[in-house]
Amino acid sequence: MKALQYLNKYFIKYKYRLLIGIVITIFSKGLALQVPQLIRESVNIAEDYKNGLVSDLSFVKSELLNNILLIIGAALLSGFFTFLMRQTIIVTSRLIEFDLKNEIYQQYQCLSLNFYKKNKTGDLMNRISEDVSKVRMYFGPAIMYTMNMLVLFVVAIIKMYNIDPVLTNYTLLPLPFLSASIYVLSRIINKRSTIVQQYLSKLTTNAQETFSGISILKSYGIEHKTTVEFEKLTNLTKEKNIDLFKANALFFPLMILLIGLSNILVIYIGGLRYIEGTITLGVIAEFIMYVNMLTWPVAVVGWVTSMVQQAEASQKRINEFLEFDPEIKNNCSTPSKILGNIEFKNVSFIYDDTSITALKNINFKIQKGKTFAILGNTGSGKSTIINLIARLYDVDTGEILIDSRNIEHLNLDNLRQSIGFVPQEAFLFSDTIKNNIKFGDETASDAKIEQAAKDAYIHHNIIDFNDGYNTYVGERGVTLSGGQKQRISIARAIIKDPEILIFDDCLSAVDTETEEIILNNLYKFSKNKTSIIVSHRISSVKNADSVIVLEKGKIIQQGSHNELVNINGYYKELYEQQLLEKEI
Repeated sequence: MKALQYLNKYFIKYKYRLLIGIVITIFSKGLALQVPQLIRESVNIAEDYKNGLVSDLSFVKSELLNNILLIIGAALLSGFFTFLMRQTIIVTSRLIEFDLKNEIYQQYQCLSLNFYKKNKTGDLMNRISEDVSKVRMYFGPAIMYTMNMLVLFVVAIIKMYNIDPVLTNYTLLPLPFLSASIYVLSRIINKRSTIVQQYLSKLTTNAQETFSGISILKSYGIEHKTTVEFEKLTNLTKEKNIDLFKANALFFPLMILLIGLSNILVIYIGGLRYIEGTITLGVIAEFIMYVNMLTWPVAVVGWVTSMVQQAEASQKRINEFLEFDPEIKNNCSTPSKILGNIEFKNVSFIYDDTSITALKNINFKIQKGKTFAILGNTGSGKSTIINLIARLYDVDTGEILIDSRNIEHLNLDNLRQSIGFVPQEAFLFSDTIKNNIKFGDETASDAKIEQAAKDAYIHHNIIDFNDGYNTYVGERGVTLSGGQKQRISIARAIIKDPEILIFDDCLSAVDTETEEIILNNLYKFSKNKTSIIVSHRISSVKNADSVIVLEKGKIIQQGSHNELVNINGYYKELYEQQLLEKEI
């Protein structure tokens, strides 16, 4: 149970609720254990009357009626305390589930892009849902039934020994076999539970990727192929689940067998001792009641063991991510004022997942209020530069300065809050257009939202929709065109009113005329802001104050548009080529 030790902090946090639950459990089971004693007394009174030891029938009836009322009262009170027990322990398990899910979610948000490149979304989802649900069972039902079992065992066995130690020893004879069986089966369940959770992650990942890429699957006509692959995976998952439940299925029959043996021993040994006159008939009835009261707790031993083993396997998977140390850390707890001056000094960067050298000895400066453009072929390192400015990665060598301070010494939250970022692949949430734009500023008024949409040249498209700004865009904005998604992303960045604006080839899906309108609006809006434009179009960067051209991670040209078009090289060739394409 090493992995489950991580959860001890939650036991401490909710200790009072759990202690109250345990006390209530003791009261509940203490009352329930009064019933066998009352039954023994009732049987003994009836036997005494039959044997002539008691002659007053009215007295016998009165005693039996009193005992019946006491049995009913004890059962009702026990049921009430059982209700309270569930309200404390089970509710506490739900609170812990809530806390654990939030802790995992917060950890996910702290982890770097590298982590998400190496781990699949389906697996992340499975650990925060299925695995946490397994762990909750450890805090709720497992604790509750374990306390039930312990209280019943301790109190019942003490009572049984006080009545007849010999009969008690025979009754408990099968228990060592029970312990050995539990030990063996629990190890098997632990291994199989881990495998089942791994396959559930694979299944979730497969389904998530299929639904996310459904348009590609349909356009290639490979629905049948993906269905066959999914069926293979579900069959494997089914087989692993069957293997697990085969082990689980052994518990209950084994428990019932051992309890049955205890009942046989009570009847046989108890009968012999009754014939000898050592015990009364009421004692045999009481012992049978105790044995059968212990049937469920003993049977639950298997279930609880199974739950704990599955929780252990799940928490081990959760701990792998909770113990993962975020690569990007906030090294400054005090607020940092961001103005927008940026400098790269001898910056080099290698992606550790692919070992690709993305940047080699990069040097440039961007002054606040200036527009800086980055041009280059695919894979030249354009997106890497803006990812480093947003500190989504840390540099390998060299340093990045923001307002003459090393980027790693700035408050990370303040840095990212000061950046309006429009990615190459526009991502929209499954919500209304209005809320997607407001994502940049949750307090924005309708007028501000409309102005941002106008600046992004998307307002006229939005008002043509039936629901206007309240139109739902579907998952990842699937109901919109690529150009519409890009312009809504631009509006989202504009409404944030940041000190630094970054546009990562975000106009690739719009025509040149629309691009010209948007760029003119952006130049007006960003007059006093630092703007960085990444593009493969000369038309997007020609009005920038400074342009760098990248090739294989190196700067091969640097200057203004007018300077670069008069120098032989990549920029001039691209300019002439795109000018010719426009004329054609």
